[in-house]
Amino acid sequence: MKKIFAILFVFLILAGLFCGFQAKKRVNATSENAETVLLEIPKGSSAAKVSQILQDKGVWKDALAFKIWCKFNPPALKAGWFEIPAHQKLNEIIAIIESGKNAVRKVTIPEGRASWEIPAYLKKVFPSLDEDRWNRLVQDPKFTRSLGVEANSLEGYLLPETYPFPIDANEETILKQMVAANLRLRDELKEKPGESMWKTLGNWHRVLTLASVVEEETGKPDERPLISGVFHNRLRIGMPLGADPTVRFIFRNLTGPIYKSQLNSDSPYNTRKFKGLMPGPISNPGRKAIEAALHPADTKALYFVAKDDGSGTHFFSSTLTDHNKYKDVAAKNRGE
Repeated sequence: MKKIFAILFVFLILAGLFCGFQAKKRVNATSENAETVLLEIPKGSSAAKVSQILQDKGVWKDALAFKIWCKFNPPALKAGWFEIPAHQKLNEIIAIIESGKNAVRKVTIPEGRASWEIPAYLKKVFPSLDEDRWNRLVQDPKFTRSLGVEANSLEGYLLPETYPFPIDANEETILKQMVAANLRLRDELKEKPGESMWKTLGNWHRVLTLASVVEEETGKPDERPLISGVFHNRLRIGMPLGADPTVRFIFRNLTGPIYKSQLNSDSPYNTRKFKGLMPGPISNPGRKAIEAALHPADTKALYFVAKDDGSGTHFFSSTLTDHNKYKDVAAKNRGE
């Protein structure tokens, strides 16, 4: 009898070792997905529900191994969207879901784009984005003010930068994230030491308004303070800004010639005709243009004209006579 018990004991040990080996082998296997898989874990999902989602998505089909792991390692599973890379071990998959770090899609919004131009960049990643709803929200004063913006629209308040948007982001959540970034920059620049034009411009809305024109007039960062200096000089002496981009904004005429009839527009955005700043921004300026609006170069220049020599830079002058000479040089550079 003792011999039989001994044999049974050895058998049970061997069986236990074999089962343990098999269990370890199964939980240490790698996932079946050959590419990154995006999946959603709904709120309140149990471990069994998560296991089923992983099976349905073709990530981890061994429900028993998942159950065994969770038995000995109770997971704190989070809800949200998650990206599971290819060939992950079970503990790595569970760690991703436990982390709560939701999957995001990065989108770069270039500087100086008007609000209606931005959806073109977003739709590369969010193809279902509703442009009409986007434009309605941008122009909705109630929504605008709900975000802490004291204006009638969000034009100018959509800070250009690279954003990690949630994978399930919609028009509203994207706008909220961009405006929040803009207002954080406002607070940062307000606390920045040193002289600035905050007091002269009066408020953030006017800062963004001037910055948007600076942004549109040059793509050269080192010229922005000079352009800003010219505009500050004009504002100080009551001279119209004379900025063609403000006319283009009225008619959404972003390229091509500007017609005489457009230059005669009675829109308050027409700085070729009216003095002072426009009612609001004409695009969404980036940090450098905003800083230039607040910290203009110390210059006596009142005029500038594109050199049109391929450099993308401008001639600056303090007299109309010199300005006209530079205009002739620019014309020659264009072959006229």
